[in-house]
Amino acid sequence: MAELNYSPVKSGSKRALKRMPLRIDLTAMVDLAFLLITFFMLTTSLSKPRVMPVAMPADGPPGPVPETRTVTLCLGKNNQVLWYLGMADRPLTPPKVISYGKDLRVALIETGKQIFKSSGGKDMIVLIKPSVHSIYSNLVETIDELNNTNIKTYAIAAISPKDIDLLKAKGIN
Repeated sequence: MAELNYSPVKSGSKRALKRMPLRIDLTAMVDLAFLLITFFMLTTSLSKPRVMPVAMPADGPPGPVPETRTVTLCLGKNNQVLWYLGMADRPLTPPKVISYGKDLRVALIETGKQIFKSSGGKDMIVLIKPSVHSIYSNLVETIDELNNTNIKTYAIAAISPKDIDLLKAKGIN
């Protein structure tokens, strides 16, 4: 505990009411503070990093991809996504610009249901094509939405010049 130590006063001094300087020993308080800091550091659980596994395709020539099951997501600037069904040469649905979050989730779920019905029970394939103007968090949000909507087959691909032209036409490149 803290301790107060009085300095001795000379005997025979002329003033009997002379103030004595106080010296407070705080060694025990410092020890207690370090014990508490150590205790809380050792008992605190730090947040563990969460990692999503991304399966990358094997090297080799690309295989055929059915256009009727392929959805392309082109990530543009200003947190917007251009998506269409099919290939960039001849999209089966007109390209649409949506935002992340609810709009992307609804588009993925609705398109997934249509593809599942029309293809006889097969899931859709999603191609993610980030543009030069998209940011990394957009890619992470897109992969999160794919995981949240249980889309198992997706790939991150390089954006083609035709996709860039579609982004420019919509004003998000």
